[in-house]
Amino acid sequence: MKQRDEYIVDIKVHNPRAVNLVCDATFYGKRKDKLGTLVFKDVWSKEILIWKHIESETIKDYKYLKEELITLGYTITSATLDGKRGLNKAFKNIPIQMCHFHQKKIVQRYITMRPKLQASKDLKKIVSRLTQTTERNFTNKLDEWYETYKDFLEEKSVSSTTGELHYTHPRIRAAYRSLRTNLPYLFTYKNHKNLAISNTTNALEGGVFSHMKNMISLHRGLSKSLKLNLFDYYLVNYKKK
Repeated sequence: MKQRDEYIVDIKVHNPRAVNLVCDATFYGKRKDKLGTLVFKDVWSKEILIWKHIESETIKDYKYLKEELITLGYTITSATLDGKRGLNKAFKNIPIQMCHFHQKKIVQRYITMRPKLQASKDLKKIVSRLTQTTERNFTNKLDEWYETYKDFLEEKSVSSTTGELHYTHPRIRAAYRSLRTNLPYLFTYKNHKNLAISNTTNALEGGVFSHMKNMISLHRGLSKSLKLNLFDYYLVNYKKK
């Protein structure tokens, strides 16, 4: 097993410039471990710019790293985010792209991978073409879907336990609402083609986070502080791919 002094972390050297950010957080181990890392990566240079070890994912942490980059002299031209509620406010006046992968996962969580209701099947079909369509066409399809199923969405039932009225199909309503809420951020990458914005956070999910989680598996016996030191060492020395 490596000792603490084998993970001597160099100071991160910065080259302030205009950057296109991909921002996301990942967590390791069990929920009770409260061990995670929030990372900002530049799409253009593929460089890990800044990060923060966290116990939970908060808007405050995103704001902190954003302000740190600005203080260092960087200009943020865009940010691709995972759609966490309220996160767009942390990047006010900056073009924001909602990660398509996360948007699809949100809808899937509500209507499942194999929906049975026709309304859910039709909504899933619309979402499946998210990366192949335009904002106008996607919006039109969403409008058509709503007109077809608006009465269905407004259906209410009486609770067998409380006797109160509630929506009969709350999950599909939630799936639709997430698409409507995130619609202003789903096509930023096409509306600002000159910026070459990424439409997913996969540059972190696959190339960075997966390797960090592998390190956790290989170094199960390390203390929390030494694991964080190991992550710092990896991120400072991250090889651009």
